[in-house]
Amino acid sequence: MNFPLYIAKRYLFSKSSNNAINIMTWIASGGVIIASAALFIVLSVFAGLKDYSLNFSSFVDPDLKLIPSEGKSFQWTENDKSSLLKIEGIEAHSKIVEERIIIKSENKNLLATLKGVDSNYLNVTSVDTMVTRGNWLTPESNDVVSGWGISNNLSFGVLDYLKPLSLYVPKVGRGQASTLKGYYNSVYVNNVGLFEINEELNNKYVFSTIELAKRLLNYNDNQLSAIELKLTPDANESEVRSKLEATFGNKFTIKNRAELNDALFKMLNTENLAIYLIFTLVIIIALFNVIGAIIMMILDKKKSLNTLFNLGTETKTIKSIFFLQGSLMTIVSGIIGVTIGLIVVYLQQSFELVMLTPDLAYPVRLNFLNVLIVLATIIALGIVASKIASQRITKELIKS
Repeated sequence: MNFPLYIAKRYLFSKSSNNAINIMTWIASGGVIIASAALFIVLSVFAGLKDYSLNFSSFVDPDLKLIPSEGKSFQWTENDKSSLLKIEGIEAHSKIVEERIIIKSENKNLLATLKGVDSNYLNVTSVDTMVTRGNWLTPESNDVVSGWGISNNLSFGVLDYLKPLSLYVPKVGRGQASTLKGYYNSVYVNNVGLFEINEELNNKYVFSTIELAKRLLNYNDNQLSAIELKLTPDANESEVRSKLEATFGNKFTIKNRAELNDALFKMLNTENLAIYLIFTLVIIIALFNVIGAIIMMILDKKKSLNTLFNLGTETKTIKSIFFLQGSLMTIVSGIIGVTIGLIVVYLQQSFELVMLTPDLAYPVRLNFLNVLIVLATIIALGIVASKIASQRITKELIKS
């Protein structure tokens, strides 16, 4: 066995005759355990929040969305449709017409996004399951389904015939105008349902049939804003992307669900990084206790070190003993902390111990990458701390 490692293990796992050193060692080890467990739990929470956010967006966002590379719309021909259907891994597709509009109720106006969808849209998303009042769209109608936020801001409800609802979009080439008359295409609609997903989407979308949206925007029969795709459960997204790019060239920009919500995920990733750096600072502070414990151990073992030195052990070897002791302390403490974190996250997933609301448990997700991140952080910082502490050993200190 490696001599410095053998001595380091003896020093680490055997009790010192000085009780204060034992207490200091336990405090140092406990600080690393708590800090590493806390870091792992926080990273797991942010992983859960990402999944939670993505799950909500899945009600209105498809697996993949084809957006025109140039302009707001494109022509979709039968040949394009045939080419799309030949690509393996696509379970369903839906034609979309989407545009910013003005929605008016009595004397109130509000900017919103009109999303005209075809009859196949519910095979791509499950937005109809989020309609909490009223019903989903019926084919070839002047019906719309609005978000609760839009409904509240404009003070209209479901089938509220006493409050006429109209949609406006600027006419092409008419410039700007302060009044709606003459400068806008308009259509009167009936709001037949209200959906509730999250605050952003509730205040953003109004759904209609694709025929109504085309009529309002003066689109021709083959003119669309996007094609939304649902992939089969066993499909490989990267492979489907490659086939789409090979089939349609540069005609479309292809985005998945995360890319469609890139602002949200950038915010979550930034917060995740900030929290990681904050808890890394906590670990660094905890490792000061490790440095202190090693230095106290060095002073306590001066007689033993002097004996080792007189027996021919080099100063470099004695330094490596305490370097290994500090490294082992942080590694063992880090593993214990991560194990505790794994248990806590597993219990939260299984038994929903902490609730975000009375009906919703705090989202967490076990991620092997987070285990590696925490252990790598602990080991790297523990090695630095142990190196700093072991450098206190000099020939003069051993001989004194």
